[in-house]
Amino acid sequence: MTQRPILIAPSILAADFARLGEDVAAVDEAGADWIHIDVMDGHFVPNISFGPQLVKAIRGFSDKVFDVHLMIAPADPYLQAFADAGADIITIHAEAGPHLDRSLQAIHALGKKAGVSINPATPESAIACVLDKVDLILLMTVNPGFGGQAFIPSVVEKIRRTREMIGDRPIHLEVDGGISAENASLVAAAGADVLVAGSSIFGGGETSTYAGRIAAIREGALSGLHKAA
Repeated sequence: MTQRPILIAPSILAADFARLGEDVAAVDEAGADWIHIDVMDGHFVPNISFGPQLVKAIRGFSDKVFDVHLMIAPADPYLQAFADAGADIITIHAEAGPHLDRSLQAIHALGKKAGVSINPATPESAIACVLDKVDLILLMTVNPGFGGQAFIPSVVEKIRRTREMIGDRPIHLEVDGGISAENASLVAAAGADVLVAGSSIFGGGETSTYAGRIAAIREGALSGLHKAA
């Protein structure tokens, strides 16, 4: 099984909303591979973040992949809007609607890459039937809805099982929630290749620290890969 390069995707949910465009540009310059955008509706998850207008507003601050994670239900009515706003990857939750296969097809029909996410308590078997429809699987390592939560260690084995389920398919395996330089080695060794990090990158509030924080997470992940090899 070929190991993909480690990608770091800062989550703008932890950025300074008063200077969001500048923060996006700063993490781009600091070495981010993707920009992760958490969309919350106050219904599927207990928080409200932002919508497609914000994605469109910050699109000009980076040409990196916009990795848009829709924690909303229903998601289908908003897929076109997020595609038009500049999303490159649109990820929906398996728990958020009854017709997951149809929704993933709709994302591809918009010319975008399709991702599926599952919450910590949802087994990976819930997405086994759509492996041929996804470009990315996102495993939540916290219960979605708020930034700054503690990583749930029991998800590590789920990462490993999901990586085995993916096999040699060209699917990214992403993790989101409580990811830091300290636990990056665990998730990478288990098979994750895209690490979303919010507070551990933006938490200091100083743009001058972003490069070091991103580098530390990447270094931690690479050390995990070396141990697993």
